[in-house]
Amino acid sequence: MIVRPSGFRGAAFTTARAGDMARGDRFTVSTQLGIKPEWATARQIHGAKLLEVKEPGRAGEGDALFTVSRALPLAVFTADCAAIVLESAGAVAVVHAGWRGAAAGVVSDAAGYLEERASRHEPVLRAAMGPLIGPCCFEVGDEVAAVFPGWESTTTWRTTSVDLGGAIRAQVPGAKWWSLDACTRCGDGWFSHRANATRFRQAAIGWIP
Repeated sequence: MIVRPSGFRGAAFTTARAGDMARGDRFTVSTQLGIKPEWATARQIHGAKLLEVKEPGRAGEGDALFTVSRALPLAVFTADCAAIVLESAGAVAVVHAGWRGAAAGVVSDAAGYLEERASRHEPVLRAAMGPLIGPCCFEVGDEVAAVFPGWESTTTWRTTSVDLGGAIRAQVPGAKWWSLDACTRCGDGWFSHRANATRFRQAAIGWIP
C-alpha cells in the first residue's frame, strides 16, 4: 500500500492498493505514516511553478510544493508522470514532473529554491522518485524526444521513447538518489493514464517530522 524510501526523513509513495489519493480517503495512509490527514496540495498544471506552503489545503496552481514547516505533509498526484521528494537538512519539497515540467526544469528549479530558502542554504541531500512511465512504454514523437537530448530510448514495440527518469535525475546530480524502478504502464499495482485513461492517482508525500 505504501513504499517508504530507506534513509529518508519523511517520504512515501502510495500504490494503487491504497486507492485514489487525489480524491479519495487519505486517513488510512496518514495513520500508517504517522502524519496528519490534512495535506498541502496544488492544482497541477504540467509546468514549473513552485509554491511555498505553510498550511494544509490547496495552495494554488503549480507543480512543486516547498515547506520549512514541521509536521506539514506535502503531496503531488500522478498516474504516469514522475513524482519526486527532495530533502535538505531543514526543508522538503515534492514535485510533479511530466515531460513538459521536466523540460521546463521544474525539478532543478525546486532543488535550487529548496537550497536558497533553507535556513543555512543547505544543499539538497536526498531525492526520491516514485513510479513513472518507463522508457519501455513512454512513446513520444520526435519533437518531444528532441527536448531530451541524450535520453532518447525505444519502447518494447520499437518506437521512439524517452528515459524521463534519467533526465530528471540529471537535474539534481549532487543529491543521493533513490528511485522506485517500476513502470506505471506495464508494471503491476500502479495507476496509469496511458494504460486505461484512469482518473485515479497515487501520491508522493513529503514532510519534516
